[in-house]
Amino acid sequence: MVIILLAGCAGAVPGGQVSTDTGANGDASTESTVETANGTVEVHYINVGQSVSTLVVGPEGETMLVDTGHYNDDGEYVLRYLQRHDVTRIDHLVTSHNDADHIGGNAALIEYYETEADGIGAVYDPGIAASTQTYAEYLDAVEAHDVTLYETREGDAISFGDVDVDVLGPPEPYLENEARNENSIVLKLTHGETSFLLSGDAEDDQEEYLIDAYGTELQSTVLKAGHHGSSSSSSEPFIDAVRPRAVVISSAYDSQYGHPHDEVLQRLADRSLPTYWTATHGDIVLVSDGSGVSVQTQRDAPTDPLALRDGEPVAPGTSGDVVERARLGGDPIDGEAGSDGDETDETDETDDDTDDTVDDTDGTTGENETSSTDPGAALEVAAINADAAGDDRENLNDEYVVFENTGDDPIEMGGWTVEDEAGRSYEIPSGFTLDAGATVTVRTGSGTDTDTELYWGSSSPVWNNDGDTVMVSNGDGERVLEVTYE
Repeated sequence: MVIILLAGCAGAVPGGQVSTDTGANGDASTESTVETANGTVEVHYINVGQSVSTLVVGPEGETMLVDTGHYNDDGEYVLRYLQRHDVTRIDHLVTSHNDADHIGGNAALIEYYETEADGIGAVYDPGIAASTQTYAEYLDAVEAHDVTLYETREGDAISFGDVDVDVLGPPEPYLENEARNENSIVLKLTHGETSFLLSGDAEDDQEEYLIDAYGTELQSTVLKAGHHGSSSSSSEPFIDAVRPRAVVISSAYDSQYGHPHDEVLQRLADRSLPTYWTATHGDIVLVSDGSGVSVQTQRDAPTDPLALRDGEPVAPGTSGDVVERARLGGDPIDGEAGSDGDETDETDETDDDTDDTVDDTDGTTGENETSSTDPGAALEVAAINADAAGDDRENLNDEYVVFENTGDDPIEMGGWTVEDEAGRSYEIPSGFTLDAGATVTVRTGSGTDTDTELYWGSSSPVWNNDGDTVMVSNGDGERVLEVTYE
């Protein structure tokens, strides 16, 4: 049998019809279809145990499936998930690389969609063979059903409607003597001001190549951690180049390889990056409207990287709706900073020089209103500086909120969240305690957390200059403080 891999990528074929139980508003009880998605992109990280499979649904119903799960279940979990969400056609089936834990369902899905559904538009493959039965069955299915197969390399682009899909790897020539992990297909999906980086099992060599080749172009709202959270991937320089707002890890709860490795979790914790793990959050669905991302999961589990294993395991294939847990603001496009909250750039430029700092003992000035549903927490807003000196977008650490513990006892604030009216949220690092009488400043930009200063890690302003609401919720999701300024 001979299979010829063609260089380059084809254009997209018409999208299939998809319905999902996760609307853009995060209401898990709302049934919506992509025809009424109103410009949203959905990225589904399917819980497939010690494996990975990612479904992307475009604004017009286009579908892309990246990897198909482990060979030990023959794609069963992935196929059931696609059927449950009424995916009737896969326009683009992307094989990140040909390891059996990534192509386990390729043959079964090609067989099903070519004989019982509306087909596979095309298959994309990095072109490095594997000597496994799983790989042979995959190629047999491609040949049996005459599915178009493209060798896909750096510089290719997959046509996906209004969503940009750039192929960043593997390069020419291949890296590290054609090692499959190091030559994974790496995709960056961009929708408006939001973006998603899917890095396959790329390890240190390919990560170094990507940093050298793309630099700040790697910046993405969400990073799928490479190689299931292995310490051979997600290096500190790579994380710093991508500058994600959140990270997703796909691996088994009781991974025989120990994934995710403690070294990776520490790197993420050092950067205060909320981390979602399919093993404890279940299926993870990210919905982008082009300016922000709704994070929806089956289970409400810890997102502090060092507390991930405190969550209860969710078995692969577990059914159930997802619920919105957080929202992420959009990252800048092409290195440009985003707008300040819901304001346009023109509005930001015409803001007057009024000092929006609040600095009274009751945390308010003028007509601002303060309310607390838990007065016993003794947490107050001591100051708000929404209008940073100069250009807000270039001076993020001069935009801040100061919290004060006015009580007599320390407040354990680890896992608490700070949120604005637009739904952008920041989770206070695990173990953080605000001592009696002490203050802590939460700055919008990036830096090293201390007992008196915490850093949101946002790449764009959070607090609107002309009014916003600061909301604080405890680890149980109960609102303990709400301050509105004008």
